[in-house]
Amino acid sequence: MIRAVRAPRARAFGFALLATLPMLAGCASVVPAADNRPATATATPAPPRPIGTPRVYVPRPSERPGPAAQPIPATPRAPLPAAAVPVDAATAAASGVIAGPDFATLGVTAGQAATALAAFRISCPSVQRRADASGLTQGGDWTESCSAAKNWADSDALAFFTRYFGTVQVGAGSAFVTGYYEPEIAGSRTMQPGFDVPVYRRPTDLVEVDLGQFSDDLKGKKVRGRVEGGNLVPYYDRAAIESGALAGQGLEIAYVADAAEFFFLQVQGSGRLRLPDGGVMRIGYDTQNGRGYVGIGKLLLDRGALQRGQASMQGILDYLRADPVRGAAVMNENPSWVFFRELTGPGPLGALGVPVTGRASVAADPKYVPLGAPVFLSLDRAEPNGLWIAQDTGGAIKGANRFDSFWGAGDEGRAIAGGMAARGSALLLLPRASIARLIPPAG
Repeated sequence: MIRAVRAPRARAFGFALLATLPMLAGCASVVPAADNRPATATATPAPPRPIGTPRVYVPRPSERPGPAAQPIPATPRAPLPAAAVPVDAATAAASGVIAGPDFATLGVTAGQAATALAAFRISCPSVQRRADASGLTQGGDWTESCSAAKNWADSDALAFFTRYFGTVQVGAGSAFVTGYYEPEIAGSRTMQPGFDVPVYRRPTDLVEVDLGQFSDDLKGKKVRGRVEGGNLVPYYDRAAIESGALAGQGLEIAYVADAAEFFFLQVQGSGRLRLPDGGVMRIGYDTQNGRGYVGIGKLLLDRGALQRGQASMQGILDYLRADPVRGAAVMNENPSWVFFRELTGPGPLGALGVPVTGRASVAADPKYVPLGAPVFLSLDRAEPNGLWIAQDTGGAIKGANRFDSFWGAGDEGRAIAGGMAARGSALLLLPRASIARLIPPAG
């Protein structure tokens, strides 16, 4: 999961989603695509300033090739019968919640619960400070469970979740889950032969505007751009940046070898650069250029260039590398560009500002899931079934019961995330105080 102004985070956009939905790489709140932005007195759309010639893509694969993992089929639990969701519902509370089964009946394993408890524990400080946009919880609702989590033994995590949480279903309960991971690609802190694709920090002329300051109707909506001639215009798109729009400004924090692998690292929102001396430089999302994400997998499917089953991350990389001129042109059809900063602490970081955990963290839409809340998934793929903690967000992760599962780093995480697309049902675990307020006892 990615965000408009967002905390640094692992890219919460599932790779399988490249073939199905538009995405915005890396962040917590979403900047509306340019064609969906509300008009303002100073917002004057203008084409990006072309500078120079677009970069020629030179394939220099640095990740070991490997196919997407073969799905392990499973039979999901059916969603609970629920009333129709109001057409104007924009939060979990407005979509309706119904009581779910007791946690103890869900079949969560002790290992899943222990990993989830560790992730929940580190989220608690942020959870208790954060305003919940979903309408499901209040800050004080988390006090009891977070206090208990501090010293609760991971080995007894099943008892923790049974004691402090109940389950609810939001809306229809039908879930769709994709996957993301932390990539590691070849890079260098300085430009040198074989390392010439720049990794940019946030430009000083990139402006973020909170539209909610101008109208209550625009609360929660933000745009990014730059000031030109006294007007706010859209920021440079990918093609302009690849043509040198930011060159010569000293914004480079590193250089990578393969532009296609960097394209996917931008989709993820964070990653590791494997340096020539064997060291590792970790980079994380800083901001994005405000341009809407165009999923190149969907473009290639629609054009017949890829067939169903080929539009995984691995299949798209093969397509881009097969013809460098064609590959560069296809990547430039996605105008979104992500800016990075170096990370020196633990990570990658999610939208809560805490490290996300492989096989335990999911990205979710904070309007439908309180960030920090446990989530139970029951899907038609066995790998993501079980208990997760919502610690991240993503521009394509929108709506009720839409999640992006984080699989960590390494070959296995890459293989699973690269082809993850699973459907089934989802339940949220909420503090019992929240459930009592949302679903008063009968009678």
